[in-house]
Amino acid sequence: MNDAVPLVELKNLKKYFQIKGAAAGSRHIRAVDDVSLHIGEGETLGLVGESGCGKTTLGRTALRLYEPTSGSIFYRGEDITAVRMLPYRRKMQIIFQDPSASLDPRMTVGEIIGEAIDIHKLAGSKSERRDMIVSLLAKVGLNSEQANRYPHEFSGGQQQRIGIARALAVGPEFIVCDEPISALDVSIQSQIVNMLEDMQAEYRLTYLFIAHDISVVRYISTRIGVMYLGKLIELTTSAELHKNPLHPYTKTLFAAVPVPDPKKNRERERFTPEGDIPSPINPPSGCRFRTRCPLAEPRCADGEPEFREYAPGHRAACHLL
Repeated sequence: MNDAVPLVELKNLKKYFQIKGAAAGSRHIRAVDDVSLHIGEGETLGLVGESGCGKTTLGRTALRLYEPTSGSIFYRGEDITAVRMLPYRRKMQIIFQDPSASLDPRMTVGEIIGEAIDIHKLAGSKSERRDMIVSLLAKVGLNSEQANRYPHEFSGGQQQRIGIARALAVGPEFIVCDEPISALDVSIQSQIVNMLEDMQAEYRLTYLFIAHDISVVRYISTRIGVMYLGKLIELTTSAELHKNPLHPYTKTLFAAVPVPDPKKNRERERFTPEGDIPSPINPPSGCRFRTRCPLAEPRCADGEPEFREYAPGHRAACHLL
């Protein structure tokens, strides 16, 4: 992996949504608020946090499915924040969270996968196009006969496989995996995760893997970023985060992971957040986690903690460190 020129880099990225009915510029949902990170070629950057913390918005804004409010997006060192995106759509793809909602019910599976092939003119003839579709279906464990069926005829796991085949159809380099297993049965989740890893090895793919289950992210990711209320609050390698989580919020995420051994479960350190997540419309001053943090001190309200390096490659934002 070459970190000298990251495949994808986000600098001071912000995405605010104006509240309907509010006067222009008055009230916004601060979904992503000043996030900077990079993703090296061939790696998987996991992104974890509770629902509503801005993970999905960050992924979609990185692909410019949402236009950023401010900040910059770089791809192989080129600023793509304001350029025409069609040439980059081949290189940057997404696998959506809910496969049933992301597949057009009026199109057959063959048409769904073939649509991107047609847009980017990747097939020289109808027979070549058909061969490409059949090959993609085979890659995700489906057969050629299923190309003529409609999405509702498939199970959730099969629908997600179709979504993966659609993302692979244009030969991308970077894929945002937006909670690709959260809507699936536990028995199917490991199959999809293993498939994504196999695809990564075969096609040299780079992933931004978004999930709320830190144990799944730990399994598939090279590095992990932790988000809370629109902010990136910790970032390091998967092994280091599991061994030495620094931010109190990260510790609460690990504390929520079930431990099979009852004795170990009783003995482990408990970090339980207090109350509910504050509104992203009016987040707390200073550290955004302070209203729920069991370790919070008065100084936590004074100013926003700096996101800085505490160990090689291990960054966090906390006044108490």
